[in-house]
Amino acid sequence: MKELGQYFRDTRIRNGVSIEEAAEDNELSASQLENIEQGNIKAFKDVYKLKEYMKNYAKYLGINPTEVAEEFNDFLFEHTSKISIEDILEAKKKIEEKDEKKIKSPYTKEYKEKINFKPYIYAVCILLGIILLIILIKNIVHKEPIKKQVLSGYLEEEVYEFTY
Repeated sequence: MKELGQYFRDTRIRNGVSIEEAAEDNELSASQLENIEQGNIKAFKDVYKLKEYMKNYAKYLGINPTEVAEEFNDFLFEHTSKISIEDILEAKKKIEEKDEKKIKSPYTKEYKEKINFKPYIYAVCILLGIILLIILIKNIVHKEPIKKQVLSGYLEEEVYEFTY
């Protein structure tokens, strides 16, 4: 990054532009431009904004902004690919510990994890379907034929005859 920043600085000086003038034209502060020219990316909170600043500054100086963006991306890749997994896990652990130490207000609504009831509903529906199927099969197997019921009903009745 320092080489790119130095290239920006040399080009600005060759063009006869002061740091204050370049800052005003790019709607940045002089200290922001100085940090860009020194390659100090830690002065910026957002690397994506820094990339846009650098592309705009490159256009302003007559440098190809696409090449600047590619060089910046290469630098970021090299820088971020050197972060070990242990460092990432340690940073995640620190964030979790920090969240645990926060004071919780009784007025703050805590969002609980929602339970997905769909599988339970499907299971209950399938179970009810199986029970109904078993009851239907049981009634069909154990039911006497209709004709037999009708005939047996007539046979069991007693017939009374009345005479006058």
